[in-house]
Amino acid sequence: MLREWQMERPKLLLSIHGGSENFSLSPKVKQTFSKGLITAALSTGAWILSDGINTGVSKYVGEAVKTFGSHDLRKRNTVGITPWGVIDNNTDLIGRDAFRPYYPVGNPFSKRSCLSGFHSHFLLVDDGTQGKHGCQHGLRQKLEKQIQLQKIHPRLNQGVPVVCVVVEGGPAIVSTVLDYVSRAPPVPVFVFEGSGRAADLLAFLHKHTSSYGLYFWIST
Repeated sequence: MLREWQMERPKLLLSIHGGSENFSLSPKVKQTFSKGLITAALSTGAWILSDGINTGVSKYVGEAVKTFGSHDLRKRNTVGITPWGVIDNNTDLIGRDAFRPYYPVGNPFSKRSCLSGFHSHFLLVDDGTQGKHGCQHGLRQKLEKQIQLQKIHPRLNQGVPVVCVVVEGGPAIVSTVLDYVSRAPPVPVFVFEGSGRAADLLAFLHKHTSSYGLYFWIST
């Protein structure tokens, strides 16, 4: 990624998790998420990771980049790690050292998803399945851990910090958060209360089981 795409080494990694299907956010939560995400990324030189599709939380990430992101495309380090089998018209992307145009306009009759046009880079994960999410998680987890090992500066013995951000989401998000907070050291998890489903459940549990030492912040 540093060599082939000439991406700048990150000083922070913002890993966005949530629902893959479309959901609604209140104007307040959407504004807080969008502006806060891009402000944090631009001010720290962060990379943003998401599923990279034009639905669900990744769509909100793309909209945040569109509205608040830098006009300099080189600073839009927003990486989609996406299952190959869920992408509509994915064969249009096949090529080696070639320019392949892709138009993120979905077929209304297709059950597949389009890539988000406001992500700057994509890693497409193919395990042979079609129309199924999940195969990207293993690669994404390994990539994040590898990025953590990179030094933010040659003279400093400090790796790249990771922050998990949760917006809405289903049951699998609870397991994802458990993985982050169980690492050594724990990864901070920023939960957007009011975004629905898993995020609101985690917020509720945090308020009522604080003695268990869950390590995340709540935003309302």
